[in-house]
Amino acid sequence: MLLALLTERPVSLYAAAVLRIGYGLLYLVFLLREFPHRDEIWGPGSPWTPALAKQLFDETGWVSILTLSDSWAYFEVCYAAALVTSALFMLGWRTRAVSVLFAVVVASFHARAIFMTDGGDNLMLLMAVYLVFTACGRRWSLDARRTAGPAADGGRHRRRFHDFRWTVGTVLHNCGMFVIAAQVCFLYGSAGLYKVQGGSWGNGTALHYVLNLDLFRPWPELSLLLDEHSVAIAVAGYLTVLLQVAFPFVLFGRLKYPVLTMLVGLHLGIAIFLGLPLFSGVMIVADAVFLPDRFYRSVGQLRPRAARRAGFGKTQAPARGECTLVPAQPGPAG
Repeated sequence: MLLALLTERPVSLYAAAVLRIGYGLLYLVFLLREFPHRDEIWGPGSPWTPALAKQLFDETGWVSILTLSDSWAYFEVCYAAALVTSALFMLGWRTRAVSVLFAVVVASFHARAIFMTDGGDNLMLLMAVYLVFTACGRRWSLDARRTAGPAADGGRHRRRFHDFRWTVGTVLHNCGMFVIAAQVCFLYGSAGLYKVQGGSWGNGTALHYVLNLDLFRPWPELSLLLDEHSVAIAVAGYLTVLLQVAFPFVLFGRLKYPVLTMLVGLHLGIAIFLGLPLFSGVMIVADAVFLPDRFYRSVGQLRPRAARRAGFGKTQAPARGECTLVPAQPGPAG
């Protein structure tokens, strides 16, 4: 049963595409947002100099392409390459190779400024590595458009190699998606269990203290306004713990849909009230792994349906249950 699940067909191809698009876009926006401060954070002009970073790497085993040279021009080339790589990864161009480059970029920037990272950066790094093993370019990508035509028929040996490559790609993809799902479950479960042990979460005052920390108050007036509603703050705290602890146990039923919706609301609140948009974005994208392909196919079919209702012409029906925007893709993962 388990062997058949791993080898017969790739699972959650649309979810993998959403992860690729989401993380590629998030990292691109992140690099663009920090563009004016790039030298102070990662460049030769950073207080955490390349020499200090190399000393830390000798102890921790981390590596970064940014420390291969102290040249300002080299750093600018690396930064430009990181922007291009993030954009290409998001678009799904030569995804198998670009996914490796994207993981190298994320790991290099993460290691270069390790003391400026948070939980969102850590999860972004893990997801970038996991996505290398998935077929995240098989749907909603430039690769999917490029390989949409019928596959050319070859000889017996070529077909055997094709089948072998397909099986290996399927196994790697499925294992990668299962690891991503397990990682998210572990993150939510451990976070909820850790909160249960804290007295401030037990008496409902945890969010009150968070809203009064200057480090996490991008909008002080808004935080103070929200903090005036003590009952709502306590209920939100208890609901946060309940959602995180219960999350791994509701994934195989219909309860996961309202739970995922509430978690999205939770992360939006974190982004607005605590000033952690990157962390919230990374978590929201990670939650997308638990939505089935039929959900994404139905979303993709909304556009053709809207076009037909508006009278813009006829739209061809999806083939074999696939979304019309992305035709079925033969061949191995890529």
